[in-house]
Amino acid sequence: MKTDIYESKIFKVSRRDFLKSTSMSMTGLLLGINLSCSDTSKKLVGNPDYIFSPNLFISLNGNGDVTLIAHRSEMGTGIRTSLPLVMADEMEADWSRVKVVQAVGDEKYGDQNTDGSYSVRMFFTPLRKAGATVRLLLEQAAANEWGVDVADCKANNHEVFHSSGKSLGFGYLAEKAAALPMPAEGSVKLKEPKDFKYITKQSSIVDLRDIVTGRAKFGLDNNHLPNTKIAVIKRNPEPGAGLKSFTSDNAVKVPGVLKVFTLDAPGFPTNFNKPLGGVVVVADNTWAALEGRKALDVTWSKGINADYNSLAYNGGMLNHAKAKGKVRRESGQIDKGLTSAKKIIEADYIVPLLSHTPMETPCALAHVHDNVCEVWAPVQDPQGVRKSLAEALGMDQKAVTVNITLLGGAFGRKSKPDFVVEAALISRTMGTPIKILWTREDDIQHDFYHFPAAQHLKVGIDENNKVTSWLHRSVFPPIGGTSDANSKEASGAELSMGMIDLPYAIENVCCETHESPAKIRIGWLRSVANIHHAFAVGCTLDEVAKARGVDPIQNVLDLLGNDRTIDFNSLTSEFWNYNEKLEDYPWSTARFRNVIETAKEKSNWGKNLPKGSGQGFAAHRSFLTYVACVVEVKVDANNKIRIPKVDYVVDCGVPVNPERIKAQFEGGAAFAASLALKSEITVKNGAVEQSNFHNYQVGRMSDSPYETAVHIIESNEKPTGVGEPPVPPFIPALCNAIYAATGKRIRQLPVRLT
Repeated sequence: MKTDIYESKIFKVSRRDFLKSTSMSMTGLLLGINLSCSDTSKKLVGNPDYIFSPNLFISLNGNGDVTLIAHRSEMGTGIRTSLPLVMADEMEADWSRVKVVQAVGDEKYGDQNTDGSYSVRMFFTPLRKAGATVRLLLEQAAANEWGVDVADCKANNHEVFHSSGKSLGFGYLAEKAAALPMPAEGSVKLKEPKDFKYITKQSSIVDLRDIVTGRAKFGLDNNHLPNTKIAVIKRNPEPGAGLKSFTSDNAVKVPGVLKVFTLDAPGFPTNFNKPLGGVVVVADNTWAALEGRKALDVTWSKGINADYNSLAYNGGMLNHAKAKGKVRRESGQIDKGLTSAKKIIEADYIVPLLSHTPMETPCALAHVHDNVCEVWAPVQDPQGVRKSLAEALGMDQKAVTVNITLLGGAFGRKSKPDFVVEAALISRTMGTPIKILWTREDDIQHDFYHFPAAQHLKVGIDENNKVTSWLHRSVFPPIGGTSDANSKEASGAELSMGMIDLPYAIENVCCETHESPAKIRIGWLRSVANIHHAFAVGCTLDEVAKARGVDPIQNVLDLLGNDRTIDFNSLTSEFWNYNEKLEDYPWSTARFRNVIETAKEKSNWGKNLPKGSGQGFAAHRSFLTYVACVVEVKVDANNKIRIPKVDYVVDCGVPVNPERIKAQFEGGAAFAASLALKSEITVKNGAVEQSNFHNYQVGRMSDSPYETAVHIIESNEKPTGVGEPPVPPFIPALCNAIYAATGKRIRQLPVRLT
């Protein structure tokens, strides 16, 4: 799908097709004032009813108003702003004349799965070309009107100007541009970076006013269909396991409860697109649905994971990590290097199960009727949802419409379609629109959790104080285990998130893994395997610096060696470069070194701090973005940890929307602090023990950094991801700062100083 987008051609769309593709989701926000200008002396306005739609993403009407399609999901990243800004900039549109409309889930838009921090990376160039094509068509239409060479015509801020000074408005030119043939691809010229008006400039998100005034529509706000009923489900505490018996006598006595029935359990592994099953309660209102669920008397069946206890499981993973495993990357002779080492650094690391816990829990509004299915939901992967709905309902995908609302947080949870499928199946049974609700307890106890991990690292330092050997074993259940019982060992992609892509110039390197089958639903959470690999590698590097007697930042710079581009494909056949070719997105130690050295400067590294305070450092490349992080902590006499300051340095290529980059890193620091200091899911007898924020802790304001400074490297390199890269280096930098402040090494999350 992604390759198709890169190779796609710009093409014309009929007015009918454009309206058909957007009318179902006209939820965009009209920005500024609709400037229908009465001054026709400059011919700004043409036929106000005409719509010029040269491609799927852009339309221009005779009034000069522009509609841009946002085909990715907005969950706080600003993508509904950043991608339209790219088109508007190349088109030379006046941003105040632009309306952004959310696309429905449809393959014609290319890949809509808003995951993996690749929206800007994937669509930056294609959408620039789309905007530039419209600009050229408008310039050609003006040239034809004046009988001049198109080279003498230049679009600027919603008008086309001739070198003589005369001008025509976009609205006037819309119908004339539509009559022109599409220009040859080679004739479409993209702007020089120096000419950008919106790209790389500060810009507020298009939804800002609606969000802060409460008018924005999130998934939970969907109540617009007549006769909508509310549904909740009582699920087996053991994922995938079934139902032995239930009694609904008391539930149906609750005023407002309409019906109680069952959904089949999928067994284990559950897959991503199947509901967990259980007992459904449908009611006229939320209170009745929840009270009815409380009144159910249920006896659950035991499944194959009834004996799963997470603490014992994690201990077993750690035992495996201490033993020789399957080699996934190997250079030199690790055993010989370690045997001949003068100093050995050895450490074990454990990361627990983690829950996504977005502020907006999973929810969806579904209406199955007349052999069609319509849903409104906060989803990251609308095409995946559409496919899953079609399969569950036995429908053609063309009969399924997925309308995407704003997402009140997601972090990867809302890329799974299970909760939307629940709503649709219940709607079909009831014959009415159904709004499915997940409470916080549902969310925490039935998540697709971030997998637990155990790691063992052993590093050798020779008599010349040089690091010569690096052994890294990582054990965790792969995400594939959620859908395939035979998937028991980490994939190359998961290991390329901070383990087998180790960039340091060390002679003897060995990376090993062991099998570890999934026992609960697991899935990707913000930054995925980078979380635990960066934690272990970053903290171990700090220990190596201490053993070598050198500054931690200097230690990492020493290990990087000479500036070079690393060919990881020659080091391991399993290397994965986030679905990009290494020649297109090379692994550059020079760029890595630059963010590290800049972080040292910007953070005032090594400054004098009072007792109980310390600075910690870590750096990591993930999602093709280079990040260095310095965290300052203060630990009081009661072991309460405060984070006065965080300094990030980010090289994400062209910084398309700097304001959103800063926001992502500010939020990423708070998210990572929460994971490091508070969060832990435990399982006993197959069931999650936590149920709400009283026992599944998330970071409060006092746990978050008081100040987060984000320093963005100016660059003309291809843009890369920014949603997930803030998380991996923060956690080891925090733990290293705690060591600097207290002398205590942190090797297990969440951090516990007592």
